[in-house]
Amino acid sequence: LLSPVIILGGIYGGIFTPTEAAAVSVVYSLIIGLFVHKELNFKQMLDVTKRACETTATILVVIGCATGFSKVLTLGRIPTTVATLLTTMTDSKVLILLLINLLLLLVGCFMETVCAIMILAPILFPVVTALGVDPVHFGIIMVTNLAIGFITPPLGVNLFVASRVGKTTLDVVIKGIIPFLVLMIATLMLITYVPAISMFLPNLLG
Repeated sequence: LLSPVIILGGIYGGIFTPTEAAAVSVVYSLIIGLFVHKELNFKQMLDVTKRACETTATILVVIGCATGFSKVLTLGRIPTTVATLLTTMTDSKVLILLLINLLLLLVGCFMETVCAIMILAPILFPVVTALGVDPVHFGIIMVTNLAIGFITPPLGVNLFVASRVGKTTLDVVIKGIIPFLVLMIATLMLITYVPAISMFLPNLLG
């Protein structure tokens, strides 16, 4: 129960980075398992380590392929071309935001989040600000889109992670994720077209 407190508290307190938080949580769990609850022994640790390596290796292969593909897209200037095309199709704020959402959902399936933000944010930012969209609101829209992209079939990276962790097939995970995906997209539409939802706390904090 203290793991989330340690992880989030450490990150938001500036004590360690998210990557370091992962290592800290592992060490903390190891100490609790070995010395507090005493549920782990040497044989179990070997088995846990083996399964962790198998899961991590599978995930890293997927991430490596996705990163390589994102490099190809970047070199081909495909995201830039598509973004420019979308923003020149219409002057309607509603349609432009819808097209941007569709673009970001698509990009989120194939590109690593940081790469997608670095490439698309400078292109889309002037367009949305010209439409009167608050920069913070646009940032929330963009991050939400790319996060949803991580679980969008057929290439969302987290789908492969879930299938590996759950020890099931990818098609089972995809079938199971569809209701949640529909709900997330509906939430995204609310965030996009009802700024008060996502801007409540930023406005409250000034």
